Amino acid sequence: MTTLAERFDPPALPRARSRRNTETDTVQFAQAALAAAKQEGLQLAVRARYVALAVIACLLPIINPAWEQLYYVALLGLFALIGWAQARVGRVGVSRPELALLFCDLALLTFVAVVPNPFGSERWPVAMQYHFGNFIYFFVLLSGATLAYSWRTVIAVGTWTSALWIIGMVWVWWQPDRDPALTARIAAATGSDQRLFELISPNSMVFGARIQEIVVFLIVAVTLAVAVRRGNDLLIRHAAVERERGNLARYFSPNVVEELSRNDEPLKQVRTQNVAVLFVDIVGFTAFAAARTPEEVVRTLREFHALMEQEVFRHCGTLDKYLGDGLMATFGTPFVGTDDAGNALRCAQAMMAAAERWNRERKAAGQAPIGVSFGLHYGPVVLGDIGLTCLEFAVIGSTVNAASRLEALTRALGCALVASDDLVQRAKVELGSGEAAFRPLTAQAPQAIRGLEQPIAIWTQARAAEL
Repeated sequence: MTTLAERFDPPALPRARSRRNTETDTVQFAQAALAAAKQEGLQLAVRARYVALAVIACLLPIINPAWEQLYYVALLGLFALIGWAQARVGRVGVSRPELALLFCDLALLTFVAVVPNPFGSERWPVAMQYHFGNFIYFFVLLSGATLAYSWRTVIAVGTWTSALWIIGMVWVWWQPDRDPALTARIAAATGSDQRLFELISPNSMVFGARIQEIVVFLIVAVTLAVAVRRGNDLLIRHAAVERERGNLARYFSPNVVEELSRNDEPLKQVRTQNVAVLFVDIVGFTAFAAARTPEEVVRTLREFHALMEQEVFRHCGTLDKYLGDGLMATFGTPFVGTDDAGNALRCAQAMMAAAERWNRERKAAGQAPIGVSFGLHYGPVVLGDIGLTCLEFAVIGSTVNAASRLEALTRALGCALVASDDLVQRAKVELGSGEAAFRPLTAQAPQAIRGLEQPIAIWTQARAAEL
């Protein structure tokens, strides 16, 4: 269907490629997260193995306090070595060295469980090995495989354990009876009760119990594999969500992204609240752009926007939108804060300082300085999502229009910043009248602002002398 759409709808071609690129990026991002998670899981599995081996090493002498147990304690060192090697070669996907080490792990445990201790003093029949219940140690390896974040590994452990256990049973079945006289005495004692004879005879493998061990182990392995598979899917989805959230943060301020991530429909509730609005614009940018190459223009804009955006976020603001060579920021969205007007004023002044530093760098590099102007207003706005499929969190109202026209007023007044008295008075309530941010401000006569019924009192801040 996509191919047909691309054939008959030429604009669909770039859209389809964009979708494929996005899906590819998401998969790569998720795979990278899965690889990191697997390495973390392998390290955790190795540490868990070391702890388990230490516990088993202490347990064996307690169960059978004999010197011959040192043989099994020494073999525990091999299990520790195999675990260390698995952590070094493990990776996401098929890893033949990892699978080989996993098989060696299971083969070694099968050998330990089936083959009698060569240093043991008893000469019991080989089938007695099955009477000690050593199969339960396979669950230790199975749990370690679960920590490695690979459902295929868990399935492999279940399958290979079953196969090796069956091979061990066949080998034991072929072994001769080391003590036929003992077997005969037990048979005589149990009489015709064949089931009792199989349970207590040292030469009996108790096939029913062995089959039960395999079946139960496979059930547990498959169940754990399904759980691990679901865990992997959740991890990949979580990585994709984190990537999408990271991409969202490139366009929206952190507080809006946080609100979007916490709720299903957080911003659709249309409401009115008092907000500080800041407009920033480059003075004379049209003439500046006309005399320069497009690459230089875009590079200058990116540097400018990066400086301004940094200050918006540092002062708890929301970057509402870029406006070509300027931007609009709000303070008090999506939720009202305690210092919205003060943060807006401080942000504008920090932007002025950042622009001055940037201009000094430009002049040192032989480039023309850039003039920046600011307009600030505080008052009620309407908040809410607009649009149907392509939503935008909108901040609209006369307060926004007034802030934009206050910024434009800087040209006529020959200053860098124009702030309404509403914003300054609110900032004084929030910060206190002695705040240093008010010292550069100069009160001006009320100005008529298009869209407002009455002239409003304003405050201005002069442009840097070097500009």
